[in-house]
Amino acid sequence: MAANYQDFQAHFQILAKKRPELIVNTLSNIFTMRLVGNKTHGDMAEIGLTEFIHQFMYNYDCLHVGKERFRAKTHEEDIVIKDELSNSSFPVSIKAYGDGPLQLSTDKEAKMFPELEQRGKDISDLEGIAKIFSSDAFKGLSQINVLPLIYKEKKLECNIMVFDFEKMVRDTRRILYVPKDYHYNTETQTLSESYTRKHPIYLFLDEHGRYICEVRYGGPEANALQRGLWTHTQYAYSYFKSLTNGWISYEHNDALVKLFRLALNATAQGHHAANTILQEDIDRFFSTSH
Repeated sequence: MAANYQDFQAHFQILAKKRPELIVNTLSNIFTMRLVGNKTHGDMAEIGLTEFIHQFMYNYDCLHVGKERFRAKTHEEDIVIKDELSNSSFPVSIKAYGDGPLQLSTDKEAKMFPELEQRGKDISDLEGIAKIFSSDAFKGLSQINVLPLIYKEKKLECNIMVFDFEKMVRDTRRILYVPKDYHYNTETQTLSESYTRKHPIYLFLDEHGRYICEVRYGGPEANALQRGLWTHTQYAYSYFKSLTNGWISYEHNDALVKLFRLALNATAQGHHAANTILQEDIDRFFSTSH
């Protein structure tokens, strides 16, 4: 992980601790978008966090590059964050997922799974594991800056959790092939039949056989959900750092849904007027001492 992204995380964590109402408000509005559509909140997370950084993190600015208008991607980024003090920029991929499976990399070139296939089906020697992480398919892990927004919808709780790739590399002691229609039992450390899996995976396990992450099938039949590097937040919680200092409660904002309904039918003149009012509200909100 790049040093400038680590510095950003530290600043974000401090802000979330000193002014928790700021991030709670923004996350509440982002996850309110699930009332509009199940996938809407992901796009809103990208533009919402872009504006959060712009408005509230004085030494950073941010540009949303996730959509065609600004498309100039070199990595898997959705936003590009600029450190105003060092004048350096770094890309970040925003993920908005429920508490469970989380995609860390789409592996668009489908290199990871084939790399593991040629190494064997049960890799436990440290030299072999080191060669995997230094291979062309995996060496890019250190350049992946993922910012996951994780939510528990029934409990109305959310968390911004960053996966520790360096710890994953340090702790991996076994890489195990799991065929389709099979499941790995972490308690018995054995495979058993499970007819819910349609494609094979490779599991990354620690010295005690505990789950860290997985690489999903990368063949020509694989779609985006069946490919790439994944983890499971419930099973690999110790590999995450919370930028919100733990789980926080959020509320749905019904007024925001109505605002979108009106905005989509209003004119640009009305939008300009509303933008002025909203900016005044943000300035007032940020300047209020608590």
